[in-house]
This record gives sequence, structure tokens and C-alpha cells, in this order.
Amino acid sequence: MAKRSSLSIRIVEGKNLPAKDITGSSDPYCIMKVDNEPIIRTATVWKTLCPFWGEEYQVRMPPTFHAVAFYVMDEDALSRDDVIGKVCLTRDTLASHPKGFSGWAHLTEVNPDEEVQGEIHLRLEVVPGPRVRWLRCSVLEARDLAPKDRNGASDPFVRVRYKGRTQETSIVKKSCYPRWNETFEFELGEGATEELCVEAWDWDLVSRNDFLGKVVFNVQRLGAAQQEEGWFRLQPDQSRSHQRDEGNLGSLHLEVRLRDETVLPSACYQPLVQLLCQEVKLGNQGPGQLIPLIEETTSAECRQDVATNLLKLFLGQGLAKDFLDLLFQLELGRTSEANTLFRSNSLASKSMESFLKVAGMRYLHGVLGPIIDRVFEEKKYVELDPSKVEVKDVGCSGLHRPQTEAEVLEQSAQTLRGHLGALLGELCRSVRACPAVVRATFRQLFQRVRERFPSAQHENVPFIAVTSFLCLRFFSPAIMSPKLFHLRERHADARTSRTLLLLAKAVQNVGNMDTPASRAKEAWMEPLQPTVHKGVAQLKDFITKLVDIEEKEELELQRTLSLQAPPVKEGPLFIHRTKGKGPLMSSSFKKLYFSLTTEALSFAKTPSSKCVNELNQWLSALRKVSINNTGLLGSYHPGIFRGDKWSCCHQRDRTDRGCDKTRSRVTLQEWNDPLDHDLEAQLVYRHLLGVEATLREKHRELSGGTEAGTVPEDPGEAPKDSLAQLLQVLQDLREAHSSSSASLLPSEPNCLLELQT
Repeated sequence: MAKRSSLSIRIVEGKNLPAKDITGSSDPYCIMKVDNEPIIRTATVWKTLCPFWGEEYQVRMPPTFHAVAFYVMDEDALSRDDVIGKVCLTRDTLASHPKGFSGWAHLTEVNPDEEVQGEIHLRLEVVPGPRVRWLRCSVLEARDLAPKDRNGASDPFVRVRYKGRTQETSIVKKSCYPRWNETFEFELGEGATEELCVEAWDWDLVSRNDFLGKVVFNVQRLGAAQQEEGWFRLQPDQSRSHQRDEGNLGSLHLEVRLRDETVLPSACYQPLVQLLCQEVKLGNQGPGQLIPLIEETTSAECRQDVATNLLKLFLGQGLAKDFLDLLFQLELGRTSEANTLFRSNSLASKSMESFLKVAGMRYLHGVLGPIIDRVFEEKKYVELDPSKVEVKDVGCSGLHRPQTEAEVLEQSAQTLRGHLGALLGELCRSVRACPAVVRATFRQLFQRVRERFPSAQHENVPFIAVTSFLCLRFFSPAIMSPKLFHLRERHADARTSRTLLLLAKAVQNVGNMDTPASRAKEAWMEPLQPTVHKGVAQLKDFITKLVDIEEKEELELQRTLSLQAPPVKEGPLFIHRTKGKGPLMSSSFKKLYFSLTTEALSFAKTPSSKCVNELNQWLSALRKVSINNTGLLGSYHPGIFRGDKWSCCHQRDRTDRGCDKTRSRVTLQEWNDPLDHDLEAQLVYRHLLGVEATLREKHRELSGGTEAGTVPEDPGEAPKDSLAQLLQVLQDLREAHSSSSASLLPSEPNCLLELQT
């Protein structure tokens, strides 16, 4: 049993930001921190005071986190980035919004006295004396202090105050992980009620010292405990906070939802998983009872989440193809017009979208990656709509003449024809690169649609069914928003965005099999018609080969892939190398291409594939593959051993224990994450629990409105139908959760030392 917390985050946009550059504008981006640990950095939106990001993230974190903060920054090429403002959401605030926090929040000024981080290791004890008692405070060490100096570190010392008397430790230069091991004593009177205050400061020679955080203790409670030792989280000094005018720094539009789950042992979920799997396995005999009911009772608001959870649950059981096939049958059974097939946001459409992202993201990168890179690198002006053409001046051998509208349109059409032709060529050559489970799923879809619409007039319908997912819901969104699909690290500028949009429209026309309806929408796309027409023939040939996969070949391909550990993360990293010692020491960096799987971390001198790589994604990937590592170290050194000491804590023993704790609990969720079977089962249970009343009402209707169809009271009596079995499973799981909650209550220890924050 384990507690799991996750955040669904969408950083939407900002408005009315202050200008930080001399041009009267800013280059804003966002950083999200969980308890002062940077987790997310959005792309920079250049030269605007009203940026739009629209970036979505899923973050798993420890249930004990305190707050989430969003910092809006202004990027500067030559100097330090400016802080515009921040929005801070505490855990209590998020917990008070069960459906999530959504809306505009005013940015507030960043007060240095509130920007504290790190922990301090203290030992406090009450020592009896001949006449009076003494309060002994041992300041041992600190970790992860805020860097306040230009060198990326601080010069920390600790100030201990009690009853008007102040004592200070020595100063540790250039360290955020200082060790003092110094002890101070204060006379403790009878019935003492004063507080003991321990403050950490950064020493500065010229300017005033910087505040690093403090911890305040209730001495009266300490007297009862006699002794206490541990790591204490540094708190901001609220007395130093000054009044701020909200709204002058602009606003940030956020959507943040906190989810807390108690995940039971695997055995508890087995009845639920087996019941759903049995339903899917019988899908070849026609849609059963449970999946149609789940689809019927799922609202549009949560359909995407339910689809993703179900898809991952069945993917972990090796039944993703069968689950999707069952949904295809449901969709086809209620569709009478071929041109409306899979056009709604049904459970089948949402599940297929999630499936392609989970199973086909590497395939998408291999096909689209080179094309997207080429569009970004060329940065050509492309426009086909005459009403939007901007006539530019072009130079040729020193002679300048205005470029005509016809020339702009012709060059744009030529550029787009080149991109579209290259993309279709890459796609046609990628049949063998497409994952076997994706090919087999498209085969099922193709066959089901052809059986439902067998007439000659519907010859293209099976092809359009495949392209409605592959082109319209997978490739086209990735072309329009490459940042959101990890194809690029930054958003496209306005010119590149327009090129990508036109290319996505062309791909959609090819995916629609160049129907008259698609041509009639935007007549100015006519210059691409020859390439689109040729692309339709190429795409049909590609789909024919794609779905031509026998079950034997599918099993062989899956067996081959199962022997290879799938990469969790791959891409270039720069390795720092130090040469020489003393003042003549020099540094250099070497670029290597790393690949991280669940089994090993390997590298090569040349890349094997293209992938987006950022520091937080690498850290997140490393944490995921290490989550079950029983030999994981509890601490590490964040610095390097240079000369004769560690650069972080200045310890001279190279084998000395780490000065910072290993953080393995905060991770960014990606589509290629290893499956967490128990968590997916818990999320499915949570959804079913929310619609349990509807399911019980439906069960009464199906059983003729009598009480005979209710869940049996006798645990030994087996329910007669699958819906009754499901209701019984939900009841058992609810009781298991109640038992686990009751068993957790006594395990919470009483805190002997009260922190005054």
C-alpha cells in the first residue's frame, strides 16, 4: 500500500506583464517549482507582454509536498534573466479545489526573504545543572541552501537567539551544504516560555547579509521531551514580508489539479482487472455489458482521463488491441453515415489517441523529426492565402526589387510541395518501423470498417478510418505543435507556425483522401492539388502494406522488441572534464549521446535517434528507472571532488557520505513511462466509484426494476451477471480502502517538537 500524489498542470497564458527590455517588451517564460525544486520550464515566447504557452504536464510527487510555485521570467541573452513575478499555490489551496484550480492569478513580487529553501540538521537537549538547567543547541550541518552569490553558492553561517542573547557559528565560504558541528548553551529558567530561533544567513563583505531561512522551536515542549534531533525545513521570515500591489505585475492563467490516491496491494485489484479483461477477451463475440456501460456513464469532461487509464490497464495485460477492437465495434454499431465515423470525441477516439501516444511516439519522431527540423531551419516565408500575403523585398546581386504576390504564392507552393512530398516519402518507407501492436490495431480497424461498409461506393472508408487517427489525430497535431510532442524544445515563431499550419492542412487533405468537401473549404490550397492527389495514392499503398501483417509476424516482432529494453530517455549530454590542478586547471566539455533504459545507461559518440533533452527530463527519467532499486543511495554529493575536497560541502574524504539527500519522488510523466499497473487499476476504480450510483440504477433497470438484481448480501453467493460482479468488486475495494485508512491512523507519530512557522 502506498500514497501517490500527482499534479495535472496546464500553463495557459499570461497578460499585462511589465516590460523588462529597452524595446518596451519582454521575452517571458515560466518555471514551476515543487518545494523550491525546479521541475518544469516552458518555452520562451519572444517580444510580447501577453504570452501564450498552452503547455500541459503531469507530475508525480510525494504526498508530503508543501507548495507549488510558478515563476514568470524574462529571458536575457547577455545578462541574468529578470524575475517578473510569481504565483504560489499551497497544498491546502489545491486540496480545497477537488475539480482543480482554474483561472487567472495575479503575479506577486518575489521577496528575497520569502525565497528560502533547504534544511538544517540540529540537535536540541535540556541539560540539568547544579542550580539551573541549560538549553544546548548543536548546529550540525545544512543542505540545499539558496545560492545568494554570483558564484552560484553562499557563505552561510547560523545565528541562534534565545531570551535576548545571540550566538553565531563560523562562516563556511562558498557552499550550499555547510557543516559546522558547533554547540551553544543558554540558561533555561523555570517555566520558560520563550522561543528558540535558529536563523541561517549568507555573509557578505560589502552589502548586507542575505536571509536564508529560519526555524523556531517551542522550548516548553522541548523541556518535556528532553532531547530532539533531526532535519528541519527552513521557513521564510513572514515578519519581513512587505505589502505588495497585486495586479501591477500582470496575471497568469493556470489549470492545476491535485490528485491523491492510496494504492492498495496488487492482489486487491485482481478481481477488477480480471473482470474487465474477461469482458474484453469475449469482445470477438460482440460488445459485452461493462465497457458499453462505462462509456455511457463517462462524461465528456473526464473521457480523456478514463480512456487513458483503461488503455494503460489493458496495455499492461497485453489486451490493448482487443480493447480498442471492442470500442471499434461499439462505434460502428451506432454509426449509420460513413462520413461521420470516428469524428466525435467518443471513448473509442480518445482511447485510440492515447494508444498512439503511448505506443507510437518514437515512430512519430522518426517520421516527422527530420521534416520539422528542416522547416525550423529554413525559416522561409510561406503563404498560400492571397488575402494574407505580405509582399517582401528580395535582393539579387545587389539589385532590389519588390516581390510580386504571384511570386510569393508560387514560391510558397513550391516549398510546401517539397515538405509534403518529403513527409509522404518518409511515411511510405516507415512500414517496418511502425510498432507491431500499432499495425495490428490498424488491421483490426481496417477490417471492421470494411465489413461494416462493404459497398463499392465506400471503397475509401476503411482507408479514411485509419487516416482519421494516424493523420488527423496524431501527425497533424504534432506538426502544428511540435513542442507539445517533444519534437522541438521551443515554440515556433509566427512565420514557422504558419508554415507548419499549412503543412498540417495539406496532410489533412491527403488523409481525407482528397474528397470534394475538403477541397471546397479552402480553394486557395489548389496549388498543392497535384501533390495531394499523388499523396492519396501513396497513402493508400502505405496503409495497404501497414495493415498487411499476419498474427505470426506480429508475435515475432513483439517477441523481438520484448528482448530489447525500451529507452526511457535518449539524446545528447555534455560531459564536463577537468584538466590539471591548482590555478592552471582548465575545463572542457565533450558531447556524447546517451540512451537510458530500465536496465542500463549507455552512450555513443554519434546519435542513433533524435530526441528532445532537458535536464529535468533526464533527472525524471533516471528517477523512474531507479524507483525499484533497493541499493539506491540515500544521499549524494551534488558537487565534484576537485583537488583534495568536495566542491559542495568542502569535505576532504572522497568516500564521505553525500551532503544532500537523494530526491527520487518528483517525476515528470511521459507517454513512454513504464506502466504502473496498480495505479492504473486504482484510477479506474476511482472513476467507477464516482458513477456507482448510476451503475446500480442501470442494474435495477436491466433486472426488471426489482431488488432481485441487487448485489448479494452473502459474500459466498456469486453474482449472476457481469454488472452485479462489478458492483460487488467495487464494494470489496471500498472496504479494503476503509481498512487501510484505519490501519494508517495509529502509525502517525506525535511530533515532540512543535515548529512555530
